[in-house]
Amino acid sequence: MMRHLTHIAQYVKLSGSKEEAESLAYIRQVMDGYGYATTVLEHDAYISLPGAARVTVDGRILTAITHSMSRPSPPEGTTGRLVHVGDGTDADFARQDVTGCIVLAEGIATPAVALSASRAGAAGQLHISPHEHLHEMCLSPVWGNPSETTAATLPTTVACTISQADGAALREALVRGEAPAVTLHAAVDTGWRKTPILVAELPADPAAKDEPFILFSGHHDTWHFGVMDNGTANITMMEVARICAQSRAAWRRGLRLCFWSGHSHGRYSSSAWYADTHWDVLERRCVAHVNIDSVGAVGASILSEAPTATELTGLAAEVIAKQSGQTLRGKRIGRGGDESFWGIGIPAMFMAFSEQVPGSVKMRHALGWWWHTPGDLLDKIDPANLARDARIYLEVLDRLLTDAVLPIDHAAQLDSLLAELGKLGGTEAHGIALDALAGQAAALRDAVGAARMCLDADRLNAAILRICRALVPLDYTRGDRFAHDPALPLPAWPRLDPLRRLAATAPGSDEARLLAVSARQARNRVAHALREASAALG
Repeated sequence: MMRHLTHIAQYVKLSGSKEEAESLAYIRQVMDGYGYATTVLEHDAYISLPGAARVTVDGRILTAITHSMSRPSPPEGTTGRLVHVGDGTDADFARQDVTGCIVLAEGIATPAVALSASRAGAAGQLHISPHEHLHEMCLSPVWGNPSETTAATLPTTVACTISQADGAALREALVRGEAPAVTLHAAVDTGWRKTPILVAELPADPAAKDEPFILFSGHHDTWHFGVMDNGTANITMMEVARICAQSRAAWRRGLRLCFWSGHSHGRYSSSAWYADTHWDVLERRCVAHVNIDSVGAVGASILSEAPTATELTGLAAEVIAKQSGQTLRGKRIGRGGDESFWGIGIPAMFMAFSEQVPGSVKMRHALGWWWHTPGDLLDKIDPANLARDARIYLEVLDRLLTDAVLPIDHAAQLDSLLAELGKLGGTEAHGIALDALAGQAAALRDAVGAARMCLDADRLNAAILRICRALVPLDYTRGDRFAHDPALPLPAWPRLDPLRRLAATAPGSDEARLLAVSARQARNRVAHALREASAALG
């Protein structure tokens, strides 16, 4: 693994670049040698590559970076009154008028802050890193390529990040009532370009038609040399594929690997494009998606936070305990990574994986200070941790490929739905019956348990696949199976949100009457999905 990693670690793999293509060609050659059928797909992607940046304060130059999907500044820079907006929440922006201003926000740059700043009419956004290191980020809230309906939500601000020390000095100057003169300079190359996806596939039975398969994926593009993020993941994919192929005679499902571009610089443009253009095949045949990101780092001793879908948490917990002795906490998988397949109804496990011991610095992920910086180099990799993480992925993939009955626990998923319904407070919300939904969910949970006792493996696996298609979109999306939600946080079972809002509203109010319309529709959508899932059991 380290030999392969050393080879691809020499490339800065910007999306659509010559270096990315050269690194991918090496991986393809290796996968060909392991007996996989490989294809490189090219597609148009909206890619944004940050260039040079600087911030001047009262004529003094601060070290800074700009971000993917930031607007480029004019030659003279972008100047405006500096306004501190705290963490950049909606409430922070609502407290003051920031039209034409540069907002000073705490923490790593995010799509949520970019969206709020753009909607508030800010001219620029200046982020304060949680420490001295400056982390590359993509600010687009659009999942995948923008469309005619989503392009309007792309950032309209010029964005930069400065160090914690420089940001603290600006914050303190504002507290003292000063008005520092701030100008942002940012060069950003944004536009459509061709980007590649490497697909490597090995069926369980070459003669079988429409055979089910497991999707194993990770992004290949990088910030800078990106050895941990995501070189180690690419090498782990290769090694797991090599070893899995040796037990191919025991496979009950095929294996398809996808190495994505456009993760870092296009907000998951490749995986979203792949989901859209291969929707039918994925819907009919893909059983589960295993994602891999940022494994094998020095000091990465925490495996208990590995994010996993509820219905796959049991599998993840069993394997992690066996291979590491750690107990999986059951952290719900979030809206990120290349998880572009929930709308189709494909359950997913893992994303960013092994983590550092949490420190005093507030980070989005505990992946080391070098995450998304030029410091992500070979010296940040621990071969023992890399082998440990690879063993976990190997056993997970082996189980998914060879278990007679798919290790997907819909009873646990339905228990989580029942817990959310229970939070709504009882028999009904403003005349909309909730007990019926809870009854449906409980009956389906019990039926799933009974089916495991009486159905043969083939019938049970077919039912599990259909239940996934009904429940996963409700659990992880707003409910449109053919579109992608924004790259913004979502709660558990987001289709329940209209019912949640209604339950929190004063009965009889005009607001309650308005909310009741979408709440009834949400109730119907959930009830329909539960009926579809129940029908899968016959």
